[in-house]
Amino acid sequence: MTKKRKQKKKKLDLWFMIVIAAAGLYALTVWQDYCGAANGQRVEITIASGSGTADIAAVLAEQEVIQKPFWFRFFSKLQGHDGTFQQGVFYLQQKTGYEELYETLKHSQNQSEQVRVTIPEGYELRQIADVLEKEGLIDRERFYHVVEKGNFDYWFLKNLPKRENRLEGYLFPDTYMFQKGAGEEAVIRTMLDRFDEIYTETFRKRAKELSMTDDEIITLASIIEREAMGDEDRKLVAGVFHNRLKNGSYPYLESCATVQYILKERKAILSVADTKISSPYNTYQNPGLPVGPIASPGLEAIEAALYPAQTDYLFFVLDSDGKHLFAKTFEEHQGNMN
Repeated sequence: MTKKRKQKKKKLDLWFMIVIAAAGLYALTVWQDYCGAANGQRVEITIASGSGTADIAAVLAEQEVIQKPFWFRFFSKLQGHDGTFQQGVFYLQQKTGYEELYETLKHSQNQSEQVRVTIPEGYELRQIADVLEKEGLIDRERFYHVVEKGNFDYWFLKNLPKRENRLEGYLFPDTYMFQKGAGEEAVIRTMLDRFDEIYTETFRKRAKELSMTDDEIITLASIIEREAMGDEDRKLVAGVFHNRLKNGSYPYLESCATVQYILKERKAILSVADTKISSPYNTYQNPGLPVGPIASPGLEAIEAALYPAQTDYLFFVLDSDGKHLFAKTFEEHQGNMN
């Protein structure tokens, strides 16, 4: 074989290897799309009447539920799913696998068969139960039983300290569409899934930077959610609590919200007796954070707990106009209270 022919063969071999490698990489992306990762955001998908598989694939790709619409259509036809998909509104997670999508899309999700529920930020577990029971989605006793005894395999629920209301703080406040008759476990799992979407790996890394556990962050966020008066001072309130946690002279958070949690009543003014209640949730009596969250914090409260304002404030009080006044010293704080 001449030198020229050898060089030509080497080039052909190289191109062959490149083509094989590219095909392998593409096949891998198709396989990943087929299997899914289910770690994206929850999105609303509307399947119009008369939609074919190609129409459905296009909608799913547009909302990033899938990445390869052609292969979604290919496997749908291959497995005999074409013509079985239903119209309606579906709430799906981005990067969901094809098999799960095929099964989900076969079952009608019409609005008439769904219940729309909004859980506000700062609601306690008992209040969440009130809303869900009112909408006919749960039985209260069964709900509490599943909260305490249900098997929920989520990383953020592992190694939690023993305490009442096991899932307090982790049923993420949001607007949900539940199927009628979904049942307690399905409702709870949907809300835990939403928390898992919201509390990202970035948040976990930031918690470690603060030398706090994720559970401590959610506990602090729940207090911030209940104490702060809107967006304008959420991070300032967070800063005060962080300063208290690091301050030897004022180690008590003295949060009224934690006592209100014990009382199961949101009293406007606490009595001295209230602040002396013996409870692991009483931050007037126990230094540092309470034993667990006191409500379900929203995204902004979680972000405030992770990224507080950097100030020297150690105190805050609500004035007559419903705004917080912040102070660096106890003397300044006393002046704000007058």
